[in-house]
Amino acid sequence: MSILTLTSDFGPQDFLAGAVKGMVLRADESFRPVDITHSVTPFNYPQAAYVCRNAFPHFPAGTFHMVLVNLFDARLPHLLLARRGDAHIAIADNGLLGMILPEGPDEVAALAIDPARRGEVLHLVDVMLQGILGLRRGRALGAVGDPGVEIRVKTPVRPQSGFDWMEGHIIHIDAFENVVLDITREAFEAQRRGRDFRITVMRNESIDRISQSYADVPEGEKLARFNAAGYLEIALNKGNAAGLLGLQQVNAGTRRAEVRALQTTQFYRVVRINFA
Repeated sequence: MSILTLTSDFGPQDFLAGAVKGMVLRADESFRPVDITHSVTPFNYPQAAYVCRNAFPHFPAGTFHMVLVNLFDARLPHLLLARRGDAHIAIADNGLLGMILPEGPDEVAALAIDPARRGEVLHLVDVMLQGILGLRRGRALGAVGDPGVEIRVKTPVRPQSGFDWMEGHIIHIDAFENVVLDITREAFEAQRRGRDFRITVMRNESIDRISQSYADVPEGEKLARFNAAGYLEIALNKGNAAGLLGLQQVNAGTRRAEVRALQTTQFYRVVRINFA
């Protein structure tokens, strides 16, 4: 039995997530498909990278990961199948692979797409599955696809800093509407250097300490903590931090133009930390 994880931007109400699982099982009934999430916000590369980068390492050796996010970013004639350590990732060549694996894959190959069907989601899934099946049958990655591919690179947003300040970008809003920034505990402490700090969440709202749990503050009070992945999170105890920051969750009824606008104005919004 092999585990094959699924991460997509299909949303929870579409048939595609179920159809992909069916395709996986039809391809090989010994596969064990496991959902990571199908609720990646469309076009939100930092969120997709954050989810995959922090979920993948917890799976057993030999796991396959299928990332079905922004499959039609460019009209390329191929997909990618990459190996990092003892795991493989099937993904579109849209720049996301380098964000999930900032250190780069150990090896990668291009999987050819039928030009007449490049706009069909399930054809792309089938191409990924055939590549994965080739590996399971003992073929080398370079024999499954073209190892001479030069993958696309997308420069991720990163925290900015000066001597007495640091700015992080919002990369994720979880189911409790807690707001996750692209600042890790290590980066925060390195910039802090033992100094006092103030996180500005709104013009007249700030946080000046790190909590260990939500219960460290009264109900309805704001707090900052490092989440299970080690990223700085702004939250309210039994409240809605995204609402406090004036953010919106993208839902299934949001039009694509609105999603793109939200991606720019909301998910790349900056939160500033001052040190003294």
